[in-house]
Amino acid sequence: MNIAIFVFCTTVRYGVRFRFWFLFSILLFFGFSALCQETKVSGKVTDANSGDPVPFANIVFKGTTVGVTTDFDGNFSLSTFSPSDSIIASYVGYKPKTKAVVRGAAQTINFQLQEDVISLQEIVVVAGENPAWPIMRNVIKNKSENDKRKLSAYEYDTYTKIEIDVDNLSDKFRERKIVRKITQVLDSVERIAGEDGKPILPLFITESVSKVYYRDNPSLKKEQILKSKINGIGVEDGSTVTQVIGSSFQEYNFYQNWLNIVTKEFVSPIADGWRIYYEYDLTDSLNIGDEFCYRLDFYPKSTSDLAFTGTMWITKNGYALKQIDANVGKQANLNFIEKIRIQQELSRTDRSSWLPVKNRVLIDVSELGKQNAGMLAKFYTSNKNFVTNKPYEPAFYERAIEIAEDATQTEDENVWDTLRHEPLSDTEKSVYKMIDTLRNIPIVKTYTDIFKVLLDGYYNLGKVEVGPYLGLMAWNRIEGIRVQGGIKTTYKFSKHWIYHAQLAYGFDDERFKYYLSAQRILSKHRWTTLSVRYRSDLTRLGIDEESLADNPIFLAATKWGNFRRGYYFDEYYLGMQRELFKGYSQKISFRHWTFDPTFNFGYLPQPGDVSGTVLENFQSSEVSVESRYARDELFIQNDNERISLGTNKWPVITLKYTHGFSGVFNSDFDYDRLRLNIKKRIKTGPLGVGNLTFTGEYVFNTLPYPLLTLHLGNQSPFYSSVTYNLMDFGEFVSDHYFSLQYRQYLEGFLLNRIPLLNKLKWRLLATTNVIVGGMRQSNRDLISLLTPTGETASQVGYFNDGKPYMEVGYGIENIFKIFRVDFIHRLSYLDKPDARKFGVFFTAQLQL
Repeated sequence: MNIAIFVFCTTVRYGVRFRFWFLFSILLFFGFSALCQETKVSGKVTDANSGDPVPFANIVFKGTTVGVTTDFDGNFSLSTFSPSDSIIASYVGYKPKTKAVVRGAAQTINFQLQEDVISLQEIVVVAGENPAWPIMRNVIKNKSENDKRKLSAYEYDTYTKIEIDVDNLSDKFRERKIVRKITQVLDSVERIAGEDGKPILPLFITESVSKVYYRDNPSLKKEQILKSKINGIGVEDGSTVTQVIGSSFQEYNFYQNWLNIVTKEFVSPIADGWRIYYEYDLTDSLNIGDEFCYRLDFYPKSTSDLAFTGTMWITKNGYALKQIDANVGKQANLNFIEKIRIQQELSRTDRSSWLPVKNRVLIDVSELGKQNAGMLAKFYTSNKNFVTNKPYEPAFYERAIEIAEDATQTEDENVWDTLRHEPLSDTEKSVYKMIDTLRNIPIVKTYTDIFKVLLDGYYNLGKVEVGPYLGLMAWNRIEGIRVQGGIKTTYKFSKHWIYHAQLAYGFDDERFKYYLSAQRILSKHRWTTLSVRYRSDLTRLGIDEESLADNPIFLAATKWGNFRRGYYFDEYYLGMQRELFKGYSQKISFRHWTFDPTFNFGYLPQPGDVSGTVLENFQSSEVSVESRYARDELFIQNDNERISLGTNKWPVITLKYTHGFSGVFNSDFDYDRLRLNIKKRIKTGPLGVGNLTFTGEYVFNTLPYPLLTLHLGNQSPFYSSVTYNLMDFGEFVSDHYFSLQYRQYLEGFLLNRIPLLNKLKWRLLATTNVIVGGMRQSNRDLISLLTPTGETASQVGYFNDGKPYMEVGYGIENIFKIFRVDFIHRLSYLDKPDARKFGVFFTAQLQL
């Protein structure tokens, strides 16, 4: 009985305990199993404003130390067994964002990060050396080894993608008449932008596949564009665009001390003078691929400087630049630019130097007003298949940009899938479709045509263009109201012939003016042209229209106002030009022209022969031979035109010899003249950029002064870079001289460092004009005091041999982003009657 009772009680007592532990074990097992299930998250981080990937962003499970950084394309993937219920994405310059995760499951979570506009924190100075400084000293020490320019040669395959969009589509912008007509397209933009992204309106997207070659000693580069795909509003022929969408225009080397971006010089964060411009923080160290890297954050000491804010990763082995994310904000002394962002990933070559594997550039153009939209320009390049130190012969690099014959041929999308280094995103595929829709909207076509007229100066009618609009109407003292119209053929008419005609009429002088020309393009490989023209018009002494051909605004302005020393002329011209080798071109021409002055002018048949007949008209026939050398000048071909994009390091040197023949087509004079011109853009680091022009000329014979050099003066209140601004028009004429003109654009130097004043973003500049020359006595004695009708002739002055004419100036530009004021001092020839010793000049200009 007692034993039975004992067994019963024991069973009850321990059975309950057994059941408790049994149930607890089951709960513990399933709970532990749940905890042991892996949570996997992958996705992509993009910029909510531009839609671009955000590389190097931090992705962390909340409440844990489990995290990764995104790759160059913004992708990430991570997993954890920790019981975290959310994931956080963060990066410098963006607001962090948190999203919920499903525990124990694989899932895709994408982030669109909003910019976080914050001011730089104050620098806290602590005892000891900044730990970033030893790293930076080693970076500078190893620059020559890591810089790709160390290589004797390199080549690689490159894929380039460019997209241009309209952004900041405000409600007021949408209410505009033109925008309301494309509402349907804008609605699709909203859907593409995503849950957090801002809507954009695509205008242009293009892709290209190229082969890039570089060699040193001599430094030469070539890009062969193999395939290109272009889709954009207003883009009809892809030949010009194809040349500027290659990787050559999207390349930035941070190992250079200064980087040229949107025509401005920015100081690199790894420049030799890094401590002058930047502050640095060592914030982290981590493995990126096979390289252990230090993370350095950098920012400019003066926010107004043309310098970067961002992050870079420096390898421990060799102290090379592995990755960089560099930004320029609206605090910098730039106009119309909201932000510039450059992201770059580099890879070590078999020669220890580093080459860029991927580049991404974003330029955010700010809106001009509250009711206007802004613009985004996005550039992406991917490089692979590197070959180093195998240079080709210099002749191989003669054409810097070469387009394959079938480069613009339409290819199936499947073909492009094999050419791309990575596939298009869904958004980019949609952009192609949206642009096709926009191009077919009538009002978009109309505004596109208007924009192209403003840009080119001509209205395109297909096979011909009408214009230029700059010369449609003018007023001057001789012609009164002048109206003009013109027409020229396009590449659709002929890819080898260009015909051009203009007709003008002056209502006061009641005379027609004509211009007829034809040009045959003999070769586009080695640019060769044959040109013939006839002109009958009115111009001014001292205006060399050929040398000013690349300044159409100034040439149009010469038709306005008070014509001092104007003359009518008839001109016949025949010329041939050929590029003999890279950078060197030769030109030979014949020109016959007449001179019929509209001002009081006279010259003597022989020097000092006052008893002879005073003359005022003459004819001249001349042959000119011109040599031009620009070693690293880059050209692109725009249909039937060749456009220079300027030089990088070397000057442009032009030497011209002219011989005049008497008796040929009733020409009156034999003469010889020699002219040398040198132009150079000079990078001066923190002092900005300078432009130097040197000109020397010698006329060997005795001639009337219209055949000599009349130095252009300026008697208007507007500053001009091609004139001497305190010299009167016709004040000096020379038969021999040399001149030096220098313009120094100091950007934000000094003014950026003055509190309050730096908010105005004014920029200093300095100018210098010097001429040393003279006129031989025989040419002075040829000038008559009277005209053939006995009136007093207009006289000219000349320099005293050895005594220079000098002007120096200083000024401020970028006043309200448009205006410029120059203060000019004249330093010599102050004893002349009515000489202006000082002047204030104004001008308006649009510049970045």
